[in-house]
Amino acid sequence: MTHQPYSRRRQRVLERLGDGVAVLATAPERLRNRDSHYPYRFDSYFWYLSGFPEPDAAIVLVGGQQPRSLLFCREKNEERETWDGFRYGPEAAAAAFGFDEAYPIASLDQKLPELIANRRALWHSLGHDTAWDQRIAAALNSVRGQSRGGTRTPGEIHDLRSLLDEMRLIKDAHEIDNMRRAADIASAGHSRAMRACRPGMAEYELEAELAYEFRRRGADGHAYTPIVAGGANACILHYVANDKLLASQSLVLIDAGCELAGYASDITRTFPVGGLFSAVQREVYEIVLSAQQAAIAAVCPGASFTDYHQAALRVLAQGLIDLKLISGSVDGAIESDAYKPWYMHRTGHWLGLDVHDAGDYKTGTADDDWVRLLPGMTLTVEPGLYFRPGNGIPEHLHGIGVRIEDDVLVTAEGCTVYTHAPKTIAEIEEVMRHD
Repeated sequence: MTHQPYSRRRQRVLERLGDGVAVLATAPERLRNRDSHYPYRFDSYFWYLSGFPEPDAAIVLVGGQQPRSLLFCREKNEERETWDGFRYGPEAAAAAFGFDEAYPIASLDQKLPELIANRRALWHSLGHDTAWDQRIAAALNSVRGQSRGGTRTPGEIHDLRSLLDEMRLIKDAHEIDNMRRAADIASAGHSRAMRACRPGMAEYELEAELAYEFRRRGADGHAYTPIVAGGANACILHYVANDKLLASQSLVLIDAGCELAGYASDITRTFPVGGLFSAVQREVYEIVLSAQQAAIAAVCPGASFTDYHQAALRVLAQGLIDLKLISGSVDGAIESDAYKPWYMHRTGHWLGLDVHDAGDYKTGTADDDWVRLLPGMTLTVEPGLYFRPGNGIPEHLHGIGVRIEDDVLVTAEGCTVYTHAPKTIAEIEEVMRHD
């Protein structure tokens, strides 16, 4: 653990604050049931600026002529540490995480009014947490109560997330390294699932193979609830039951990624349960793979966020024409949305500390106001085709769902694909060969 990347990000925020102050809290612990908690996961914005892993913590960044960063966290407590584990405590946390000052979290409400008094602006994650909105409001009211003595209340209140979203869109070297490692681990997990797959297995058995490989290689666990969808289940985009048996002649779609040091990977692979693609499965798979290849080729600096979606869309539309599911031209199919019964989502999203990461996709309301790609942006590329039984499609296509997803870094030269689980038909059938 090194605090330098986090300290540099705090410094960038301080430079943007001017004579302002920012307050940012981490996520609270959440009860699962009765007195059992969900596994703790910090707030992504808080982690981005601190790297501090404990609950009950907040950051205050004070701008101006003498900028300083303050951490409020739990005090050392031998009894609680016996039950719950190690706590840094303010003094050790300040040294370990590069803060100028650190105080007990219990003192925050008392200190906050003096920290925001006589500041031009207050930055806070407005509307994110009602309890914290109330604490901020109480601090502002306390300052207003001192106005007769000449104390000024911040005249502007800004949403801190808008500033951090802009920063988080461009990954620094520390983030890129973590995301590469997460992608390596997730790729190994998908390869393991392919090798382990047998007809008659339950979907959750493949989920267990993924979880084992993720943890065995040092990941913190799943980055999101995994999708392991056999047969027609793959046509349910957010299928997470993962409790059906895998039929020998069907495909299985796995959408799963791991989290490492807070950063997510996000991979989807689709492969035949029995190890060999049938002719029609092969035909659909090759359409989706060609669409993904076209989309990845369209990811480069200066391109808009929608360009790679449009590149995938043209290939998918032509594929649906070739399958005789729609007629006419590719342009006509796209203009009329004729493809949407079988491809209803976009081709990707930002990726980072959140699997659907922070950052705007458009800069305005016009059709062409999409964000332009810059080196350091990280996104997924994930076209698919889904043929739910019925829906007026030929029976031989029923229950075929294919999605192929990789994690891609925009570079100065174009892009780099982080993820490397087997993807071509030859690669998949080779890794699944059971000699």
